[in-house]
Amino acid sequence: MTQKQPDGKRKPGTPGAFSRWMQHRMNARMNRKVRRGRGQFMGMDVLILHTVGKHSGEPRETPVAWFPDDDEDARLIVASGGGSRHPDWFANLMAHSGDASIELPRGPAVPVTPHRLEGDDRERAWQRIATAQPRIAKYQSKSDRRYPVVRLTPR
Repeated sequence: MTQKQPDGKRKPGTPGAFSRWMQHRMNARMNRKVRRGRGQFMGMDVLILHTVGKHSGEPRETPVAWFPDDDEDARLIVASGGGSRHPDWFANLMAHSGDASIELPRGPAVPVTPHRLEGDDRERAWQRIATAQPRIAKYQSKSDRRYPVVRLTPR
């Protein structure tokens, strides 16, 4: 959803129509790769996050990098990207958390409970993520917003 200012122009830091079109194409391609068993991108493990649109109520599928958690069944994901605002998938996940599920390579969709980490839990998880993928810490250092970290636990 492109956000407009009162003068009709796109808000700075939000993607334009071409960028959103390109992202939809790349997401669909990555989803196909995950379903064929190739769940890695740029050295990161990838899952397909199933959410429901915050406003539309429509099902959404988004490939997202994940990181292991202390609980071996849980996965950590980071709401990076999205420019100056959180990505749409994060808003959808938080708005309809009871409808969330994940799909790992060549596996069925598994219902999950998302929990946004705060305080010391977030800092410990962030350190693990930043150590595993320094590029995410680099992106965070260039952003005006603090990237949310979410733990996805199977139900």
